[in-house]
Parts: sequence; structure tokens; C-alpha cells
Amino acid sequence: PLFRSERMRYFAVDSSGNSSSQQDGAFRTNCIDCLDRTNVVQGLLAKSCLQQQLEEFGILSPGESLEDHQDFSFILRNTWADNGDTVALQYTGTPALKSDYTRTGKRSIAGALQDGYKSSVRYLFNNFRDGFRQDSIDLFLGNYVVDSQEGKRSPLNKRQSWQLAVMPATFLFVLSMLIISLIIPTTEWIWQLIYILFWGGLVFVTIRIALAYGYDLVDAPRLAPEGKSKTL
Repeated sequence: PLFRSERMRYFAVDSSGNSSSQQDGAFRTNCIDCLDRTNVVQGLLAKSCLQQQLEEFGILSPGESLEDHQDFSFILRNTWADNGDTVALQYTGTPALKSDYTRTGKRSIAGALQDGYKSSVRYLFNNFRDGFRQDSIDLFLGNYVVDSQEGKRSPLNKRQSWQLAVMPATFLFVLSMLIISLIIPTTEWIWQLIYILFWGGLVFVTIRIALAYGYDLVDAPRLAPEGKSKTL
């Protein structure tokens, strides 16, 4: 393991306050689009480092593993998973993905289903709730600089017609009716076909409207929509 190389150590001090070990390197672990996979990898690195530390301090004997202490391993895994959930909530609005692996060391069907649900929620948040979150980050990082001459009108003001405001609810309603028409039979097949065509047509129309007015429907960033520094 990399932590057992002389080039990769950790910082420690003894009881008298003197340094007994110096950290000579650091791991930079990141995925291009997913902080959840980053958390999984960093959890493995933290476990490896802790194993080395406990062995060198004499708490674990040679050949003894953290996995031999189930209660401690349970606390370690869940503490790391809780940390990942907290960070993910700040950035995405949902707990972390793959937390079942971080907590138990293996993937499960229930965990995969939970990830599917969280991904769906993230998609909705990303499109309909995250604009203000991104504006806050842009303002904090200086991607948007407030100009004292820009006037009293806030660039965050967004005017949306009521027709577009009810579009998401309308789409969910017509999609639900289409699904009901598909799975619940009627006494005559011709009527079921008419229902399917009718609600299917409305689903198609609402999708076309959403594509045509997509930018007005979503909660897009207002201050620096292209992610560049901007001064008004």
C-alpha cells in the first residue's frame, strides 16, 4: 500500500510535544463529475492510513486488521459515510451515492435503488432549484462582482408566466394518466387505445413545449450563467 512507503507518511507528535513522524506527501483524489466516487476512494485511503498508524503505535499487533474489530470498523465506515452525505447535501441536495459501499464494503440491490432515487432527485434539483445555489457560489467566489451603478433592480429577479410555472405539474399529470391507460384495461380495447393516444399526444405536446421554452422553465444561474467572471 502507498501509505507504507517511506515517501508517504503521516504527521504525529509524542507525549512531550515532539514530532515523531512527518507527512511527506498528500493524495489528491477527485472525479471529474462525482464527489461520491471521491468519497469512496478517500474512505479506502483513510482506512489504510489508520491501519498503519495503529500498528506503529502498538494498538494493533502485526498481522491484525481493522476488520478483526467489527464494532470499530462499523463506526469508522459509518462516520466516513456520514461525512460524505453531509458534503453531498451541500452540493447536490441529496446524500451521497454509493454510500452502501462506504458503510458495508459491498454494493447491494437496495443501495443501487437508493442511488437511482437520489440521482432522480438530483436531476430535479439541478434543473429547478440549483440556480440560486450556483448564484451564491458565484457571488462568494467573485465570478460576479456587484457594481454600485447597476441600479436597484436585482439581476436575480425572474419573471415567469403562470403557464410555464405549471408546466412541470402538467407534465407529471398527463404522464401519470398515460401510465394508467397503459396498465389498467377497459371493457373495450378501442377505448383504451383512444385513451393511450390522447394522453400520449399530450405527453408529446408538453415535452415539445418544455424543449422550446427550456431555459425559461429551469432555475438557471442568473449572475454568471457561463461560469465566467462578470461585472455589470
